[in-house]
Amino acid sequence: MKLRLSIIMAGLLAGSAAGLRGGEAGLIKVSGAIGPATATYIERAIDLAANRSNVCLIIQLDTPGGLLEPMEQIIRKFDAATVPVVVWVGPDGAKAGSAGCFITLAADIAAMSPNSTIGAAHPVMEGPGSEKQDDVMKRKLENFYGAYIEGVARKHGRNADWAKSSVSESAAITSEKALELKVIDIIASDIPDLLRQADGREVKGRAMKSEGATIAEIPMALRERVFQMLWHPEVMLILLLAAIYGVIGEVSNPGAILPGVVGAISLILFLYMSSVLPVNVAGLALIGLAVVLFLVDVYAPTHGVLTFGGIVSFFLGALMLFNRGNPAFRLSLAYIIAATAITAAFLIFIVGAGIRAQFLPVRVGKEAMVGKTVSALVRIDSTSGKVFIEGEYWNAVSESPVEAGKEVVVTGVNGLTLQVRPK
Repeated sequence: MKLRLSIIMAGLLAGSAAGLRGGEAGLIKVSGAIGPATATYIERAIDLAANRSNVCLIIQLDTPGGLLEPMEQIIRKFDAATVPVVVWVGPDGAKAGSAGCFITLAADIAAMSPNSTIGAAHPVMEGPGSEKQDDVMKRKLENFYGAYIEGVARKHGRNADWAKSSVSESAAITSEKALELKVIDIIASDIPDLLRQADGREVKGRAMKSEGATIAEIPMALRERVFQMLWHPEVMLILLLAAIYGVIGEVSNPGAILPGVVGAISLILFLYMSSVLPVNVAGLALIGLAVVLFLVDVYAPTHGVLTFGGIVSFFLGALMLFNRGNPAFRLSLAYIIAATAITAAFLIFIVGAGIRAQFLPVRVGKEAMVGKTVSALVRIDSTSGKVFIEGEYWNAVSESPVEAGKEVVVTGVNGLTLQVRPK
């Protein structure tokens, strides 16, 4: 009896100790550019962590930046959250650039791993014409987001002066310097170390009990994962190429169906995603011009002049397609060169060969016999006659009589009878 009581008491004490260690902490991992799918994911995770009564929600962050509107949406959710939000820029070597800097400074607890970096938060104008923004617009954008990040940093007791310089001067620093300047609160080598150092800190009016808390990772939902994958510049370029290849393939081979369906779906997805990711209209126009030049050169050979122009036009269009001022949207030069080469080869060798084949003379069938010269087997007149052609005997008629053995030229086919004339 005493032994059983001792076991029960030990279990209760263990459970009590587990409760004092902090229970459970939610964890999400955000990498890559910040976009609408990222904002949706973070918002859902915060609500789920609150419903589970988690000690906190940890956001493991590694991003070069992203869109301004989703960034602001995330910060508003941080402010409204009832559960403490901890942003950890990790693992080692991770970065919180541009929009990621704003998000880190807006967290209840801002932490970084050793050898990670933060900063370079200068805003980049998004949408059509973003690369042609004038100096006045740039200054307006810089002043607004300089004041915005300054307010965010000041609200959370962080270095507001440095925060503003990250926008106005694109300042960037390491985690060690960030801790020294009071830009962040903690440098942690991993998640358990982060929870240990965060333990006891007062957040949202209460002390955190995070040391020893178990980690419950919250994965991305399928729709969030798909959307996050689609809006990358590389994927959008592939969608654009699939749309071009599919539509041209259907036009050059009517009735194929599959190329047209794939092309139409890809085009719709590209147009939908271009409302989210800033796309340069001039880049699209140059890519369209390139396709036209390739096709015109197939119909009217110009010794490669138009083809060369098409290649240059496509390359420049792909280069201008996305805003290269923002690292999050910068399309790799390797993708651009590969896409240019593949598109040129596709349009010149595959589509071009198909179109040229439609203009070749008929080589088989009845139509192929027209214009050929054969010998009359018997006398041919307007009512009867016979010739041997293409390995078969054919009835033949001629307005001018032709004697047997004389050569005739086939001028037409009427059912099973050939119309001929003397050569």
